[in-house]
Amino acid sequence: MTEAEQRAAVVAEARSWIGTPYHNCADIKGVGVDCGMLLIRCFVDTGLCAPFDPRPYPPDWHLHRGDERYLGFVFDRCAETQEGAPGDVIVFRYGRCYSHGGIVTNAAPLRFVHAYWPCKQVVEEDLSRSLKLSHPDRAAKLFSYWKSVPK
Repeated sequence: MTEAEQRAAVVAEARSWIGTPYHNCADIKGVGVDCGMLLIRCFVDTGLCAPFDPRPYPPDWHLHRGDERYLGFVFDRCAETQEGAPGDVIVFRYGRCYSHGGIVTNAAPLRFVHAYWPCKQVVEEDLSRSLKLSHPDRAAKLFSYWKSVPK
């Protein structure tokens, strides 16, 4: 597959999860998923990453710990980028560290799919319309699987 086809496959996979209820540590389409497991499912199920499982983790780990556990599995597979493209990963600071993320579906305006607790499900939204996530305290960062070290 070309990079464009891979990116399209990741976006299609992310969108196929829309409406799945939010559930910590879950990864079953239509039944439950959290933001971290959504990222994993999108890249593993499209064949871009080897299967791995960071569970178990408590739902509030980011409120009590400063270690970048969430970014750890992103850093291992992606490289930070300044401009997001479809299929890239966007992450947000919550609590003491980066602990929320989604899949970019559109670059301008920046749209992404994420399992979002306040919505209680997987949604696709425009970053500029999300008052909570677009706030400077969230310090969004973008990462690309296609800019990472050779697989």
